[in-house]
Amino acid sequence: MHVRWTRRRLIAVVGLALTVAATGCQGGGDPDTIVVGSKNFTEQEILGQIMAQMIEAHSDLTVKRNLALGGTMICFSALKAGDLDLYAEYTGTGLVNILEEKVIADPDQAYDAVSKAFDEQYGLTWLDPFGFNNTYTLTMRKDHAARLGIASISDLAAYLNGDGEDLRAGFDAEFFTRPDGYEGLNKHYGFAFPGRPKQMDPGLMYRAAADEAVDVIDGFATDGRIPAFNLVVLEDDKGFFPPYYAAPLVRGEALEAHPEVGDILNRLAGRISNEAMQRMNYQVDEEGRKAADVAREFLVEQGLIPAP
Repeated sequence: MHVRWTRRRLIAVVGLALTVAATGCQGGGDPDTIVVGSKNFTEQEILGQIMAQMIEAHSDLTVKRNLALGGTMICFSALKAGDLDLYAEYTGTGLVNILEEKVIADPDQAYDAVSKAFDEQYGLTWLDPFGFNNTYTLTMRKDHAARLGIASISDLAAYLNGDGEDLRAGFDAEFFTRPDGYEGLNKHYGFAFPGRPKQMDPGLMYRAAADEAVDVIDGFATDGRIPAFNLVVLEDDKGFFPPYYAAPLVRGEALEAHPEVGDILNRLAGRISNEAMQRMNYQVDEEGRKAADVAREFLVEQGLIPAP
């Protein structure tokens, strides 16, 4: 759902997008091959590896990886065209960004809504969610929030509407434009920061908050830098942010041809907690480990694939 950009990744993504536009994803054609895709950020690459390794370990299918392919609509279009067979999607993204429907706060209702609509409109199947919710958050330094008595977004609104010190905010560019972003949040909770918040690269926001360059950022619930940098997520006590539960999104034709893929991937249902996803993201983002190695280690620890 959320992008963690680097210059190298941006160049790679542009190259991939041009390749896809010119030649397609080079998937399809081989009935014994499954093409696994992902969006172009860390969490998605990890999930793509997790799904690919599960299929390789528990079937005779050949798995092709088309990871870090691009944003939501690039992956979604490739899936509809049959150039991908599956990738991980988020319920909130499916509902708000693809279907352009209003936010549904209840996670089960949101999942049911996207499952029904994607099946009827696109012939795509949502498998069981992995277990974690990578929703937007508002995030502060833990000690600063405690000193000001801010534990929830309502607390933040009350503080900003009072006579306390000015708080500096920094948000990524997408947060300013999304219907579930800054403007909608202001209206929902009835507050605004003094002056317009800074626009920041999502990869830099956490360090900026930790280093006291800003006081409040939009965070992503499964980002490992939140606990690592001693930050705290403010409770969304009025339920503004939609649920973003991740799940495999699969072409119906691929499932008809290989129903075992659904059974294999549903073994991941409920197995990846927010904390586990945070840890894996941190290992790739901050420790420089490869997504494939992190994914394999997780699956072995969970007893989902045999140790190499």
